[in-house]
Amino acid sequence: MAWSPAAHHPGQSGVLPSPAPIQSAPAPGFAGSPVPPGAPHTHVPPNRAPLPPAPDSTGHVQLPPGGPVGVPHPAPAVGAPDPSSTTLAVLLIGPAGAGKTSVAKYWADHRRAPTAHISLDDVREWVRSGFADPQSGWNDNSEAQYRLARRTCGFAARNFLANGISCILDDAVFPDRPVVGLGGWKRHVGPGLLPVVLLPGLEIVLERNAERTGNRRLSDEEVARIHGRMAGWYGSGLPIIDNSQLDVAGTARALDEVLARSIASPPQW
Repeated sequence: MAWSPAAHHPGQSGVLPSPAPIQSAPAPGFAGSPVPPGAPHTHVPPNRAPLPPAPDSTGHVQLPPGGPVGVPHPAPAVGAPDPSSTTLAVLLIGPAGAGKTSVAKYWADHRRAPTAHISLDDVREWVRSGFADPQSGWNDNSEAQYRLARRTCGFAARNFLANGISCILDDAVFPDRPVVGLGGWKRHVGPGLLPVVLLPGLEIVLERNAERTGNRRLSDEEVARIHGRMAGWYGSGLPIIDNSQLDVAGTARALDEVLARSIASPPQW
């Protein structure tokens, strides 16, 4: 049987109305302008590519490229330089359980200048499949992933700093491997990076490590071994904060004091 539109639309005739003629809109800028005799007719497709946005429109902010960070110079002012309003690149060094991550987050949260916290462990754990867990033993894969994480953190820090955002990075850098540790960070970020060592007593780091969970918690033997190696920073010339008797806020204040001295007289490293 032939299908009848009227059967599906009661009250309407079976004859469909003729469609209205489609009126082509004139091209922008030429409304009402007649086409000169002999001029070729140009067809304007209805779905043209949009014009590029104006340079100051949202979503097209030009960002300065990240470059090596130079040595900070304090602004001329009366008294000691204020590190909380200065754009800085800080490397917080210390053993597991020293409180590096907690202090770095607190310090970044309470500064007047825009500040980012870049955690090496967080970036290292971006690798989900094939993650080389240092708890299972140090090998070429775990060392490669640490180096990749440091380089990635360095790239991120340079980009933030180039756009006026301070950075604090935290890492367990060993003094007996300065080329791998400090040398790598200096290459990735720049000579303006300010290293500070956070080194509480062994009993404190053991207590704090016991409160950690997951693959960031180490054995007591490993914590003691790392802490012993970190003692090599004494006599290195780098500023050291013993936060055994300080809470997070007190350690952050001590960090500001150390950074004020470092800005006035950058350490040689």
